[in-house]
Amino acid sequence: MNPIPAAVEIRRMSAAEVDRVMELARRLKEAPAWPASAYLAALDPQAAPRRIALVAAESESGALGGFLVAALLPPQGELETIAVVPEARRRGVGRRLFAALVEELKTEGVAEVILEVRASNRAARAFYASLGFAETGRRPRYYEHPQEDALLLTLRLA
Repeated sequence: MNPIPAAVEIRRMSAAEVDRVMELARRLKEAPAWPASAYLAALDPQAAPRRIALVAAESESGALGGFLVAALLPPQGELETIAVVPEARRRGVGRRLFAALVEELKTEGVAEVILEVRASNRAARAFYASLGFAETGRRPRYYEHPQEDALLLTLRLA
């Protein structure tokens, strides 16, 4: 796969992109192994809770560089997953995905974003810290394969 160039657009995920998103998720060990039904439910405006699902796509080719899904639980939003292909990491794709999410969350009356992350995932923890997230709790032995703690992180939106 070619590196994702700087010309990346952030947009709502479409049902037509679910298979491509799942393929991208399969390539990334840190991405969840959700079935298609979970992604399709994230696109359903009548689902409870409602979700925001975004993709980062190269403007010309449409190649996916990343995606995210967040649940709307006003006054909170929960970042359920964010994944960026290795070729696009450290190029602002994850930051742009998150910034687009924050704009949408604000219009929905969300005042803070919460998430959980594996305690061992140093790269993700550094990324979240750079966005302003702070550790607010821990869930012992939350994850399996391997078993480890989940750190709970929170970001207050301005």
